[in-house]
Amino acid sequence: MMKWSQSDLDVILVPMALMVIAGYHAWLWHKVRTQPLSTTLGTNAAGRRYWVAAMMKDNEKKNILAVQTLRNLIMGSTLMATTSILLSAGLAAIISSTYSVKRPLNDTVFGAQGDFMMAVKYVTILTIFLFSFFCHSLSIRFVNQVNLLINTPQSQDPAAGGGHVIVTPEYVADLLEKGYVLNTVGNRLFYAALPLLLWIFGPVLVFICSVAMVPVLYNLDFLFGGGSDGAGGKRKPAADHRRQGSSLV
Repeated sequence: MMKWSQSDLDVILVPMALMVIAGYHAWLWHKVRTQPLSTTLGTNAAGRRYWVAAMMKDNEKKNILAVQTLRNLIMGSTLMATTSILLSAGLAAIISSTYSVKRPLNDTVFGAQGDFMMAVKYVTILTIFLFSFFCHSLSIRFVNQVNLLINTPQSQDPAAGGGHVIVTPEYVADLLEKGYVLNTVGNRLFYAALPLLLWIFGPVLVFICSVAMVPVLYNLDFLFGGGSDGAGGKRKPAADHRRQGSSLV
């Protein structure tokens, strides 16, 4: 009979927890591509395109509303980026220190607690937080561009004979969607790092927290009743659905 080692739980439960989260988001991505209006991501993407067109059509009256709305989005992304980089700095300080918190538990049920395994835990969490910071930083970049271009007059390019609009609502909407996609990815990476923080205390909590997170995200990501792409409601043409879904990925 094989001897049960301390690292067996880490090798089994942590990859399973990551597979649960990755599998859910792969399924969510498929739903966004095929049935965008059954998800909050697809529905919000459609609403943002209408919003951009409305703001640019009546820009003289709604320019302040557009700037304030985009400023709120920038503030949210800035907060998440700041939180991610602060947590990354804290984890980097722990990795470089010799404080005893690096090995809080020494029981088999809580997984391996050796120096190498603790380094793997902290480096994994640090990497996810850094990627979250990177996504939020890029999101702020795109939204700042939208903040400027959404107030651009619908003038025509003289070099093109006066018949070509330089900045179109479709272009601005595409930039806004890129910003929102990066914001969403950054948030999801941040959410995925939260269960991994519990890995410090053992892989069992990581698995339990990851499984418990899936139904919570499901209720936030999907619409029920009138928001689905059912046969009973009026929906946009399939080509528009595919465009909204493709803009999210």
